[in-house]
Amino acid sequence: MKYTYDAAGVSINTADSIKSVIKKHAKTTARPEVLAGPGLFGGMFEFKGYKQPVLVSSIDGVGTKLKIAEAMDRHDTVGQDLVNHCVNDILTCGAEPLFLLDYIAMGKLSPDKVEAIVKGLS
Repeated sequence: MKYTYDAAGVSINTADSIKSVIKKHAKTTARPEVLAGPGLFGGMFEFKGYKQPVLVSSIDGVGTKLKIAEAMDRHDTVGQDLVNHCVNDILTCGAEPLFLLDYIAMGKLSPDKVEAIVKGLS
């Protein structure tokens, strides 16, 4: 038996398609200091013009709101909610939100759901 990603239920073509959608939406929010777009293993941000920069980061999740999004078949609000959580956490530290690192996990990739989430993020 030949082992492949497709045989394991992982579609490389679907993943590539989703990455293109993510890049499209991410471009709409990129600041000039962002040195590289999505697709790499890390984000790059130039701190030119900042004196003694301190990086404040936040990561959050939307928790049970995903159940509501599923029930309503509306996933754009999930992205909006996530941005609000992270931005608010950073602002409470007196810092400026500079960028957002994302992570989307789901049992089966759904391009439509991912696009709605990413559209909400942007």
